[in-house]
Order: sequence, then C-alpha cells, then structure tokens
Amino acid sequence: MTRSGIGIRTAQQQSGRLTGQIHVYDGAGKGKSQAALGVVLRSIGLGIRDQWQSRVLLLRFLKGPGRTYDEDAAIEALQQGFPHLIDQVRTGRAEFFGPDAISRFDRQEARRGWDIAKGAIVSGLYSVIVLDELNPILDLGLLPVDEVVQTLRQKPPQVEVIATGRGAPPQLLEIADLHSEMIAHANPAVAPVGMEGIEIYTGEGKGKSTSALGKALQAIGRGIGQDLSHRVLILQWLKGGSGYTEDAAIQALRQSYPHLVDHQRSGRDAIVWRGQQQEIDYIEAERAWEIARAAIASGLYKTIILDELNPTVDLELLPEEPILQALLRKPRDTEVIITGRCKQIPAYFHLASVHSEMVCHKHYAERGIELKRGVDY
Repeated sequence: MTRSGIGIRTAQQQSGRLTGQIHVYDGAGKGKSQAALGVVLRSIGLGIRDQWQSRVLLLRFLKGPGRTYDEDAAIEALQQGFPHLIDQVRTGRAEFFGPDAISRFDRQEARRGWDIAKGAIVSGLYSVIVLDELNPILDLGLLPVDEVVQTLRQKPPQVEVIATGRGAPPQLLEIADLHSEMIAHANPAVAPVGMEGIEIYTGEGKGKSTSALGKALQAIGRGIGQDLSHRVLILQWLKGGSGYTEDAAIQALRQSYPHLVDHQRSGRDAIVWRGQQQEIDYIEAERAWEIARAAIASGLYKTIILDELNPTVDLELLPEEPILQALLRKPRDTEVIITGRCKQIPAYFHLASVHSEMVCHKHYAERGIELKRGVDY
C-alpha cells in the first residue's frame, strides 16, 4: 500500500472503469501536454474515488536531458504526490532540430522510446500511457507510422493512450477516438507590461478544463522546485451538484497537497440554457465572482483557475467590465487561467498573453459511445 491507503492494481485487474480511448492532441496552440497531464490527474482521481488505481507512464519524445520544459514542474508535482503511480521516460536530445538535421542518434532515441512504449502497451501494467511529442516524431519520419498505428490498434481495451504534439499524421488521426486541435490565437494588442500570466482556453474541443488542471500541477511543481509555497485556487462556475470527474481529480490534488489547493464550486445541478436563466443562476455566478475578485487582488495565490467563466459571461450571468478591471489590476506574479466555450468574445480576451482554442475534429460519441457526466459534459 502507498501512503494515504492508495494501492496499485494493474489495468488487467481493474473492473468497472472507463474503456480506454486513443486521444490525439495536436496543433500550434498551447495546452497539448497540459491537457494530457490533466487527463492523468483525472484518471488518478477517479481511481482513488472508485477504489482502483490508475498507474501512468509518461513517455516523452524529443525531450532529452539538458533543457527544462513547461510541463517538468507539473510532472514533479505528480511524482511527489503519487510516487508509486507515475513512471517517466525521456528520450531525445536537448535542442530543437528540423528534418534536415536528423542524426543517427535521433533515430536511435526515437526507437528506444517506442520500444519502451510497445512493451508498456502490451504489459497491462499501465492504465494511461502518454506519448508526449509522438506526433512530431512521426512527422519527422523517425518512426514508421504503420508500425505505430498497428500497435495502437491492438492495444488492450482498457489502456488509455494519449499522443501529443504538432503534425499528427492522417493514419494516426484515422484510428483516434478523440482528436482535439489546439489553435493559437495571436493577440498583437496585448500590452507588454502587466498582461503576462493571463491564459484563455476555449472552443468546442476537449482539453480546456484538463489543460487548466495541468496548469495547477505546474504551479505546485514550480513551488516544490523553488522550495516555495505556490498556492492554487480552482474556482468553477456552472458546476453545481455532483458527478464531475474534475472533482475527483481536484480531490486527489488536495489530498496530496492539502495546504496548497483551494477549491470552490458554484451553480445549480442543471444545465443553464440561454433564455431560461433563473435568479439563483445570477446569485451563484456573482457569489463565485466575488471570491475570484478578492483572490486575484490578494496576491495570495500564484495560480487562479476560473473554470467555465467564459460561458458564464456568454449567458450574461456576469458583466464583462468588472472582470476586465480585475484582470488589469492583478499582481504581476499571479497567473489567471480562464476556460470554457463562448459564442461572443468577451472584452477581457484582449488581455490574454495566451489564447488557445480547442477545436473538436473527432469524438468517440460519434461512434455511439455513451457520454459520461464529468468526463464529456
């Protein structure tokens, strides 16, 4: 048994869990590796809640030693929080290179990583396998696409595989159960002073809330690495009631880091439709915003996640101007992550230094797989 009574079961021993899908997150926008790590945390949280354990392999191509990467801190937080559930392998060299600079070493490292991945996929030991930057490995021709696709086609049914990176080949997208593309929206109007640290994740595709969870892990990991307290506030709108798997993920995070993570939810246990808003919807939205406004101004939190704030504004449950003003006055070292789809672009979008739109190209619901609350809606 691990600490806090968390044990390990292999994928073959688990029962009553979700069928494993093949996820592909690609595109030029931010959030691909973050979304993968958010799915990892969600899976661990579900396992703790339902008393089966999700053991995870993070296999990172093109990310050899000698450089630091944005997700390093998040992985540090995962490994310290769940030390017996997370394995990590890094392959490749430290510097970037293009197709004209491929060396024998690059091919050997890609093959080494893929051999490990193949063994992990068939072993049944892991419930989730993240193949970070697999897409550019295939795009560069460092591995044969047909071999990779064939292996993934034959994976055990309960193994979740997540492939990330730009340039996913068509053959991989064809077998994917879920394909979200992250599109970067450049914002030349962003002021050079005071606007860094505002990130927005929107769109119809999967990966918004999971990217935010990845950012929470990243903040905690940065604090661990610097021996500092990097407190995180996760504030969710339109998510009253129960049954959301983010809750299980957040609970797992709070279990491992009880003094670093605060969590507040608001809303009814019902979908709020435009034109059918109730008085309680406005009250709950305003209650959560008052908490958010005070948290942003306080400087107490290094990372504040405003989950589903965008659709709350889109439904006119909150006005845009107070949000805009609060973000303009935020402390320089406080980062604010805002998520959720919206039809009308709020004014505060123009403050974001990062705006990544998740576009849904493919979802397993299209094949008749039942959607699960907390996972898909």
